[in-house]
Amino acid sequence: MRKLLASSALAAGLLTIGGSAFAADCGTVTIANMNWQSAEVLASIDKFILTEGYGCDAELVVGDTVPSLTSMIEKGEPDVAPEGWVDLLPDVVNKGIADGKIVSVSEALSDGAVQGWFIPKYLADAHPDIKTIADALEHPELFPAPEDASKGAVHNGPQGWGGTVVTAQFFKAYEAEKKGFVLVDTGSAAGLDGSLAKAYERKEGWVGYYWAPTAILGKYEMVKLEYGVPHDEAEWKRCNTVAECPDPKPNEWPRDSVQTLVTTQFAERAGPALDYLKARSWSNDTVNKLLAWMTDNQATGEEGAEYFLENNEDIWIKWVTPEVAEKVKSAL
Repeated sequence: MRKLLASSALAAGLLTIGGSAFAADCGTVTIANMNWQSAEVLASIDKFILTEGYGCDAELVVGDTVPSLTSMIEKGEPDVAPEGWVDLLPDVVNKGIADGKIVSVSEALSDGAVQGWFIPKYLADAHPDIKTIADALEHPELFPAPEDASKGAVHNGPQGWGGTVVTAQFFKAYEAEKKGFVLVDTGSAAGLDGSLAKAYERKEGWVGYYWAPTAILGKYEMVKLEYGVPHDEAEWKRCNTVAECPDPKPNEWPRDSVQTLVTTQFAERAGPALDYLKARSWSNDTVNKLLAWMTDNQATGEEGAEYFLENNEDIWIKWVTPEVAEKVKSAL
């Protein structure tokens, strides 16, 4: 019996030592908790998996794209930016990578962040000939304007958004006014959401600016219109993104690269935890559905993370080893 107890104690000791060594590789990890829904839930997922699966001492710190990424480069903290929209400050990020201050470890969104003009799927199914912006603009009768049903309407976002500027320029570039359309200023994000939701619930026509990942596109199935032309970067910078430019040309809206970035110091000490961050990537479709659930249930990022881990094992289990997966499932 003494031998059995001694063996059990030794085994427990080895497990404790092993677990401590595993945690020591990772140590304290600060994760930027940026102030929009998809970034909040991804940060909470990372915290849960790094804490429960890898024994890290993970904590969330308040962040946003520009201050968090700048601080990572200049001060070496926070350690992780789960959802870095690098196209918002490409020069800063590229210099930080070139100077060896930060490392891009994965595409947080496997298919990139999407912006463009969308129509409801039920309308796309009923009119399979409508595939591009130009196709839609041939049918103003399918997208009646709220103030004048004799005209078609393109719904735009609120003033101050980059996507609002591009949509207004596309409206000119594709000669929408000549084809019987008006550009509708929805006034706010809530106004834009409301116009889409109202049309969808009534199964009416709607065309306008939207983006992913978002809760709205998780709740309402929409189809993004194609552009009919390849992307021209020079034209994009010259005129498509400049509100005052008088002669924009049709162009393809590029996808934003959304990356997971870590400081070099963390990458060097993270051990197996870095393998998780390298593997951790999800699609807009997955995120949209999760955000729709969070919105409907007024869920926090932490609640959204637990819901995702409990209901999407087939997705997240591919990000970790079998040993880590068992630890995460036990913690849930």
